[in-house]
Amino acid sequence: MTLPMILRRRLIAAGLAAPLGAAVAAEADAYATARRRMLAEVEADMRDTARSTGRDRLDPRVAAAIGKVPRHRFVPAQLADRAYENRPLPIGHEQTISQPFIVALMTELVEPKATDRVLEIGTGSGYQAAVLAELAARVHTIEIVRPLGEQAAALLSSLGYRNVETRIGDGYLGWPEAAPFDAIVVTAAPDHMPQPLIDQLAPGGRLIAPVGSRFGIQTLQLLRKDAQGRALTRSVLEVRFVPLTRER
Repeated sequence: MTLPMILRRRLIAAGLAAPLGAAVAAEADAYATARRRMLAEVEADMRDTARSTGRDRLDPRVAAAIGKVPRHRFVPAQLADRAYENRPLPIGHEQTISQPFIVALMTELVEPKATDRVLEIGTGSGYQAAVLAELAARVHTIEIVRPLGEQAAALLSSLGYRNVETRIGDGYLGWPEAAPFDAIVVTAAPDHMPQPLIDQLAPGGRLIAPVGSRFGIQTLQLLRKDAQGRALTRSVLEVRFVPLTRER
């Protein structure tokens, strides 16, 4: 038995510390409360932006996923107490975990169904992939920054997301051998909608991406491919994302 455990047992016996199980349960309750508060803020943002997005509330399935995924596991440990703030947070390597509202909105707009195959470009911390995995049959996710991609893959596996497949590589090129996809979510900003991703979208599929330059205006764009394979795009909302990085 380690010294800290011996000390904890002595403190418990003396009535000076709560049993470890109680402390863990209290922490879990605190995070669950924080997720509910975050979800309420996300729903408020949905109502505030409804004129632009066309959605004034989350689909119940999307709301349940946002309310379930433990966002505190997807941020650096020193930021865990800020994990349920409705804002982006740094995750290292000049990358961020997106604002919960944006994650929820992008998920909502691609309308993931239980039978869908989804492609995500920009795994980052793995949080968006986890949300999608709660809703779709299969998620393929690509990250160009190897340490981030490997860390996210290990975390997603440890959390039991068996329907997520990860890859290190250039997301602009997509994942041709796994195509076609029913939905594609791009979590970093290209300066134009990548043609390889459009090509890998199934008829009837939805693609969401922030499009624009690093220093200019970026617009969240939703592309739908009709049954004849024609791509129809509309602008949703002005946003700010890190740029989509390409292999050189």
